[in-house]
Amino acid sequence: MENAVVSRGFGQAPLYKIVKSRLLEGLTAGEWTTGEALPSEAKLAARFDVSIGTVRKAIDELVAEKILVRHQGKGTFVAVHNKDRTLYYFFHLVGPDGVKEFPTSELLSFGKAKAEAAVAEQLRIARGAPVFRFRNLLKLQGRPVILDHITIPQALFPDLDEEALRKRESTIYALYQARYGINVIRAQERLRARPCDAEAAKILGLASGAPILEIHRVAYTYNDVPVEVRLSTANTEHHDYLNDLGKGQAR
Repeated sequence: MENAVVSRGFGQAPLYKIVKSRLLEGLTAGEWTTGEALPSEAKLAARFDVSIGTVRKAIDELVAEKILVRHQGKGTFVAVHNKDRTLYYFFHLVGPDGVKEFPTSELLSFGKAKAEAAVAEQLRIARGAPVFRFRNLLKLQGRPVILDHITIPQALFPDLDEEALRKRESTIYALYQARYGINVIRAQERLRARPCDAEAAKILGLASGAPILEIHRVAYTYNDVPVEVRLSTANTEHHDYLNDLGKGQAR
């Protein structure tokens, strides 16, 4: 990261956007890791040769995007993936009363594969590149509600195995962050209703052909780099899908 002239190569971009980009470069390079405090705004201003106000505006955007978090009186820190973060930013099923509960998780399968064309394009990797695929079942109050089919590039998670997934202390995204330094900061989802296929129906306790919600998600880390493709089959018979854009969006 440059210490003085921060505008090189950015044309007429606003100065705070350039500082934001430099901060993202540092995060991507692991200069500041999970839960770690960034230098003070004064130190960052001196580093980039800009005003404290410019640094603050750049940090404000990163806080709004849930990449950083401010702790009053302590400073600004790299956001940590935990159950609360996952519950409010990446899990969207609620009961009829609007209450959201954290689901229990069960790993159903794990294996290696080669990326087919569609997944390769979404992950921006070569067709046939090695990937990990695993199925994960989420339950609420003991009732199966979501069956996830997850695909991630082996290149980003080289030593991941079934044991690591089964014995993880927290969420899958927390594992990505703690073990590989990959911070999922946002996810793009597409939803559609369709009849449930026989395999998903059996796992979710539904009749084959019952209506389900299909959710296609691509998860991204810094600089909009895709790190995960997830196809979820959700049973919304007893739950609603609620994504509160004012509270629950990662960006």
